[in-house]
Amino acid sequence: MPRFLELWIESLPRLLAALVQITVPLSLLSFAIALVIAVLVALVRLYVPFPLNLVAWAYVQVFRGTPLVVQLFIVYFGLPRIGIELEAFPAAVITLALNTGAYASEAVRASVLSIPRGQFEAARSLNLSRTATFRRVVAPQAMRIVLPPLANDFIDLVKGTSLVFAITLIDLFQVGRQIAATNYEPLIMYTLVALIYLVVVSLLSIGQNQLERKVSAHVRT
Repeated sequence: MPRFLELWIESLPRLLAALVQITVPLSLLSFAIALVIAVLVALVRLYVPFPLNLVAWAYVQVFRGTPLVVQLFIVYFGLPRIGIELEAFPAAVITLALNTGAYASEAVRASVLSIPRGQFEAARSLNLSRTATFRRVVAPQAMRIVLPPLANDFIDLVKGTSLVFAITLIDLFQVGRQIAATNYEPLIMYTLVALIYLVVVSLLSIGQNQLERKVSAHVRT
């Protein structure tokens, strides 16, 4: 049996365990929080006057304009200097959620802005409130438009979890690093880690395509 295959078979259980125990829960929890943040920030920027819309704009600019690894270091290593101490997992969840929420909020905001103004006027002529207009007219159409960029944000988030090793979290990539440090085969081990990420992202892309077809099934081509 080739050495690389032997090492892959030997290491795969540990890598998959880290994937299931850390990477997947971290991705799902962070993205769920990011979606809430994205919707709230988008609505504030669209409908809430100064100064709250300025605060939302500043949040988006800061988290889109700085590297994720720097944000992780600030939350995990920096905040304890002002008395806020977090374990590695919640620090990673908070940072990933805030980072992804900033990107996703722009997708949500753009999807709402893409709705023709005539539909808002029609809803107003029917005496629909702003809340009812958003729930019955805007949200169903915006969801179909925003789905592809949100799916891409989730895929980027999954790949971004590979950076949490920098704050001592033992995720899929960190386990790969540990194994490579013991068997002195970094090329073989990092290739296996890359393949696992590739399989996960490929499955997510397939799911994204299926979901897009389902959501857009009623739309005429």
